[in-house]
Amino acid sequence: MPSYKINKILLYVSSFFIISLILFALLRDNASDITLKDAKKILQNHTVKVVTVSKDYVYLKTDNNFYKIASSQVSPKMFTNYKVKLNTEKNMLIYFLLGVLFLGLGAFFLKWWQKREPLLEGGGVRVSAKSEPSDSFPVEAMKSDVKFSDIGGVNDVKVELEEIIDFMQNSKKYRSFGARMPKGVLLVGPPGVGKTMIAKAVAHEAGVPFYYQSGASFVQIYVGMGAKRVHELFAAAKNNSPSIIFIDEIDAVGKQRDGTRNDEREATLNQLLTEMDGFESKNGVIVVAATNKIDVLDSALLRAGRFDRRIFVELPTKTERSAILKKYLKEVPHELDIDAIANMTVGFNGASLAALVNEAALLAMRHNDLKVNIEHFHQVKDKVMFGKKKLQMLSEKQKAFRVSYQAAKVVCATYFDLPFEKLMLSSQKLTPSTDEPLIKHELESRIKMLLAGIVRCSIKYKEHTSNAKTDLDEAKELVSKMLNEYGMGEHLISKKDEDLVLMDRLYEETKVLVKSMDSAIKAVEIVLNEKENISKSDVKKEIDAVL
Repeated sequence: MPSYKINKILLYVSSFFIISLILFALLRDNASDITLKDAKKILQNHTVKVVTVSKDYVYLKTDNNFYKIASSQVSPKMFTNYKVKLNTEKNMLIYFLLGVLFLGLGAFFLKWWQKREPLLEGGGVRVSAKSEPSDSFPVEAMKSDVKFSDIGGVNDVKVELEEIIDFMQNSKKYRSFGARMPKGVLLVGPPGVGKTMIAKAVAHEAGVPFYYQSGASFVQIYVGMGAKRVHELFAAAKNNSPSIIFIDEIDAVGKQRDGTRNDEREATLNQLLTEMDGFESKNGVIVVAATNKIDVLDSALLRAGRFDRRIFVELPTKTERSAILKKYLKEVPHELDIDAIANMTVGFNGASLAALVNEAALLAMRHNDLKVNIEHFHQVKDKVMFGKKKLQMLSEKQKAFRVSYQAAKVVCATYFDLPFEKLMLSSQKLTPSTDEPLIKHELESRIKMLLAGIVRCSIKYKEHTSNAKTDLDEAKELVSKMLNEYGMGEHLISKKDEDLVLMDRLYEETKVLVKSMDSAIKAVEIVLNEKENISKSDVKKEIDAVL
């Protein structure tokens, strides 16, 4: 059942209960009983304002109180100096409200009965006479309370969007120069970087209505309903211009038309294209859309004149992560070097940083600590990045393999200065993946770190465990990308079996490094056995002792 029909039913039910409460309040006798002596005293003091007579009681109303006394205890002479009212007004109001209540309920049930579907002749099966919804889709503007100052980082994005805001506030200035307002702005970036917050901030700073819809909300099972929703959304925005329409995850409705028949999706996309073509710059309506899959969008949607401006919102840099962390730590009591946390959160998006700060604060409270410190962040980092994992119940032999494996990895990671701050024995990944451009030797260093655990176990135990699969898969993927995508092999186009040659070379170089770091790895193994974690600074001390 649609939400607006449910709301109608709730309105009727609420009205019933409100009228019932009013009747209860009116019918309830809240006067205080008094004796004849008290009644005479109140009347002699001339504090009574109103005297009301009913069949059983006489009611005395003063400035502050309400009293009653049985009619059989008093005589009419006692009230000769007062204007006496009969209690008929209250009864009439009660009868009136009861009438309204029963008439309302009767009308509601009559309307419900008329809407019931008729039975088929000759059978007892009830068939719906309604094949598709006909009620209009309610479109309401949101009031955004997000400011640009609430969003850390993304300074280059803010510059682009501040121009859009100026367009909306000072359109005459641009028109006089022959410039027109962009019809659409497409925000492109991975999940969690703050695309929705950015759109809300634009609406708030411009001081205009903000119409939010997700692309999925246009996807309907009835042909034409999605197109109708698009039309009603744009009509509402035009009627309240200047305004901003924000369509989140536009790829849900704007995918490429690949020849497979989907009448509803095509009708919805065509309606969206038509609405955007029908815009005039003087309308003062801008469409802002967000996606993390620009490659799947239909080319007609991306052409100039629809989404005139594309803004790429990337994962935050170290400086931007510091700015974001400062925002989230503003209300959190802490003793932290924010730059140190920014260093340990390579690959985190804005949403992950918010979750990280929150988890660290909750952990501090759980431990009854007065302030959040760096150790809290170390303990919750993997939980936020990869999910909560508990070290499995390992036998002594399995734990020995795990310790040797992780010790070799962390020593190599520290030797090559890869981005991490602390290793937990239960950690599956030591350093997060990154989309930042890397030089050939940086990629090779990462592959050696991924192979170090396998090498160490092979040297020490002549075999390794199955938990090496994750690291081995990532190493293979990086080797393949280096040769087939980045042109980092002996030839720009990789030759047959070149991946095997590169992997073997890196494995042998890792073996040489691991052997040279034997004493440092042994020292780290001792620490991991005792504490099940070790920091990068402690590993560096062990390496410095060897070098």
